[in-house]
Amino acid sequence: MIKVNGVDIDTDGKSFAGKSIAEYLLTTNFDSKRIAVEKNGEIVPKAKYAETLLADGDTLEVVSFVGGG
Repeated sequence: MIKVNGVDIDTDGKSFAGKSIAEYLLTTNFDSKRIAVEKNGEIVPKAKYAETLLADGDTLEVVSFVGGG
């Protein structure tokens, strides 16, 4: 199980452990062009999403950027 934005994620008993951040994001409604991801307190560069694997107990913070002024 991982925690995303303070919520435990374990969809239908399927863990995201061993999956990449990119694979996780494909299961969400986040616009990957307008987000930043922090894994366990460290910002993950977008270029590393596909190679950064998740493990049980990981914590992600996903921040969406909103335009405006």
